[in-house]
Amino acid sequence: MGSRTIQTVSLSLFRFGPATARLWALGQMGAARLDFMKMPEVGFWKLCGSGTGEGFTPVPNTAVWAILATWPSEDAARHRVASEGVYRRWRRKADESYTVYLAPASARGAWAGVQPFHVEDENLAGPIAALTRATVRPSAILRFWGRVPNIEAAIGQDPNVLFKIGIGEVPWFHQVTFSIWPDTDAMAAFARDPAGPHAGAIRAVREGAWFREELYARFRILGDRGTWGGESPLARLKGWPQPAPPETPRPGRAPAPALGAPLDGVT
Repeated sequence: MGSRTIQTVSLSLFRFGPATARLWALGQMGAARLDFMKMPEVGFWKLCGSGTGEGFTPVPNTAVWAILATWPSEDAARHRVASEGVYRRWRRKADESYTVYLAPASARGAWAGVQPFHVEDENLAGPIAALTRATVRPSAILRFWGRVPNIEAAIGQDPNVLFKIGIGEVPWFHQVTFSIWPDTDAMAAFARDPAGPHAGAIRAVREGAWFREELYARFRILGDRGTWGGESPLARLKGWPQPAPPETPRPGRAPAPALGAPLDGVT
């Protein structure tokens, strides 16, 4: 495969089973920072937890954790995720792991005061991913979470969404949603339905200034590796190549059902 020089984003998800493994993952929220602070080629990175239920609730889920990182190329992303010690340790401890590789196609807003995604190619042909990240104002917490169940139910019933998960840096206040769609039309049909709960939530966000900071980004999908819920989320796409298994699979455990989350900020 030829080298890709455009910025590549990796989102790696890990599902931990026993309580000892979950406690280990919790400890990694501090310990793994040291690995990333000295890691070659990595740019922006975040360690995230997730919510219970459909993945986007204020109650933490100690089983599911995520690492998001940016890299100077797809080759660099794949090499570092496969070989760096922090990723290898997480895969060894996890019952299941999955990584998707993405090329930014549009981005607006900021994450922790910076714009982490560099758009070099706006091509959105084929399956796409959407990511939203928001810092919720304390005064808007109850109103924000009051909107979540309706959006969550709607996206869960949408036959087009291939994958969805909610993660975050700080429970309640720092929230990230990530979803994969077969194409831009399918995503837009959900996000912009004027009668749908998502459009209503967006109007409420704008009118009430619920967010102190927000970021909206779309990505072209470059590939994936591993499984989530027993298969690649892209398996439903006709002609899409099946991903390679994770580098250090753990045999003998049946994966738990996949988690999901609403798409709470795509415009």
